Amino acid sequence: MTNRLAQAKSLYLRKHAENPIDWWSWCDEALETARRDNKPIFLSIGYSSCHWCTVMEGEAFSDLAVAEFMNANFLPIKVDREERPDLDSIYMQAVQLMIGQGGWPLNVFISPEDLVPFYGGTYFPVEARYDRPGFLQLLQSIRHYYDTQPEKLQAIKGEVLTHLQGAATLQSGQLGADILQNGLEHNTGILASKKPGPSFPMIPYAEVALRSSRFTSDRYNAGALSRQRGLDLALGGIFDHVGGGFHRYTVDPTWTVPHFEKMLYDNGAIVEYLANLWSSGVQEPAFERAIVLTVQWLQREMTAPEGYFYAAQDADNFTDPTAAEPEEGAFYAWDYQTLMEHLTAPALAELADQFTVTEGGNFEGFNVLQRHRSGKLSETLETTLSKLFVVRYGAAANVLPTVSPARDNQEAKTTSWAGRIPPVTDTKMIAAWNSLMISGLARAASVFQQPHYLELAAKAAHFILQHQWVEGRFHRVNYGGKPAVLAQSEDYALFIKALLDIDQASRAGMQALESKPDAWLDRAVTIQAEFDDLWSIEMGGYYNTRASDNLLLRERSYIDHATPSANGVAVANLVRLSLLTEDLSYLDKAEQTLQSFGTVLERSPQACPGLFAALDWFHNHILIRTTADQLTALSTQYLPTAVYKLEADLPDGVVGLVCQGLSCREPACTQTQLREQVQLSQVRS
Repeated sequence: MTNRLAQAKSLYLRKHAENPIDWWSWCDEALETARRDNKPIFLSIGYSSCHWCTVMEGEAFSDLAVAEFMNANFLPIKVDREERPDLDSIYMQAVQLMIGQGGWPLNVFISPEDLVPFYGGTYFPVEARYDRPGFLQLLQSIRHYYDTQPEKLQAIKGEVLTHLQGAATLQSGQLGADILQNGLEHNTGILASKKPGPSFPMIPYAEVALRSSRFTSDRYNAGALSRQRGLDLALGGIFDHVGGGFHRYTVDPTWTVPHFEKMLYDNGAIVEYLANLWSSGVQEPAFERAIVLTVQWLQREMTAPEGYFYAAQDADNFTDPTAAEPEEGAFYAWDYQTLMEHLTAPALAELADQFTVTEGGNFEGFNVLQRHRSGKLSETLETTLSKLFVVRYGAAANVLPTVSPARDNQEAKTTSWAGRIPPVTDTKMIAAWNSLMISGLARAASVFQQPHYLELAAKAAHFILQHQWVEGRFHRVNYGGKPAVLAQSEDYALFIKALLDIDQASRAGMQALESKPDAWLDRAVTIQAEFDDLWSIEMGGYYNTRASDNLLLRERSYIDHATPSANGVAVANLVRLSLLTEDLSYLDKAEQTLQSFGTVLERSPQACPGLFAALDWFHNHILIRTTADQLTALSTQYLPTAVYKLEADLPDGVVGLVCQGLSCREPACTQTQLREQVQLSQVRS
């Protein structure tokens, strides 16, 4: 018998439709019911490709005894964090305060009358293990505490609420050059730190390290650090060397064994980062190969017929249609016997020389491919990897242009696949995540002069422009052609950035399904005006969402996680808009936003690399007015605070004009002079 979630559009919510728990979605009716019945709210947040979310769904949330007690004593609410990052952010902060760490599934107990959390955690097993209590025992203890310890409960809630409100109401500060240098150094240092445990891409920190390499004060050798992060990504097991695309992270510090889900947002950010590395002069063949294969994966497995990009692929897949449960990484890993069956002895020997391949394997008896060294792979080795592609997919890449996704476990098990049974793909469209990939494609198009990349980016952008506005409001998600969930600040900020990135790539000698030169810029300006509705008049900066009665508080996102913070991206956008439109009100708003986070920039620089990238834009922005030929050449270089404008009316003998701040240098009459002016203008603080 199904529960309310059977009718949900979210794949993650529908995965819980068969649970005996009487799940609600987050809505006014659910909150009012909890208040009326005096039931504490059990809020559980996760996402479709989360491994431990899947485990808890099959264990604790499927247990009849747990369900009976839960339904009688709590109001259970299930939320997809990919739909509601605003809720996830608030309650993740609370859990991190209470237990010192966070993660998904995120499980929080909340007082119904004021929505303040009083206890929380992540994965809870059915039976006590991993130094965690059994879930039923935990539920019983919490309900008893809720009923018998009202004073202690209020004290805990007061402490949590004070912390959350303090984080949401920050003090303004100044924006001196010393703040920028200190922040760049601190965030580069984060990338330099060596810690045991999992390895994450941490692209906001890597981008700051690459920016830092322009400055003479370079305590950590930022250029070497940013290059090494690129090598870790392009050579490590986090990259799918056979099919393309990057996994979420590796479970070890050596970049060897990934947690196998593939998220669109990671791949978009990594493509942009590797393209920036290449443009900075680090022209490592592995970077270009990783981008090429990732774009192929994107087209083959992650692009809807309408042109937008799917959200994610699971870490797990079924090895057999009769299997009861999927296995993590089975689609991607290789047992030695399979390699011997499909490869010649010389081919296997060359593979083992270049990749981590042994009889015992490096992942539960299987091999996750990780490269031993950088450089260009030989033609014979590429042929070997192509054979493994056929083993996995059942056909060669050149005759397998698209792969229809398995949209749920039932489709995965009942479809006749030519190769291995693939992981389930979450086919929803998320505006912010699509925007990250659009930006990555646009940057790679300019750097590698690949118009095809820009066409993919433009098609996805057109889909969003044409389908994500309902009654004049931008919407975050699309399910099978139907928009849902009002857009949040990260959707606005990242989509405006994506439009500006397409605009810049289009000016660099390529067309992107547009004939009017300023069409992309005009749309960015229009959407920025709508985004400004989220501006905080009292404090500055952008709220995550519009005001709502069923939110504990309104946050202004400034901390970078797997995706960059909305306010950091927004500031960079505002600086770029001020240069492209010559409207200084954008620059004023950028300054006010940065000042509103002044205390964070000064006291907690490691929390907000995106804001320091934005501060770099604010201090060191340059506008380059030049011809199409010059612009094409400049767009392949790493100029992280530059904006380009095509100038058809330059004086005779002038090839370009470089403007920094509110003044311009003398007109450049030669390519050499133009390049020198651009390089000198990159750092003014």
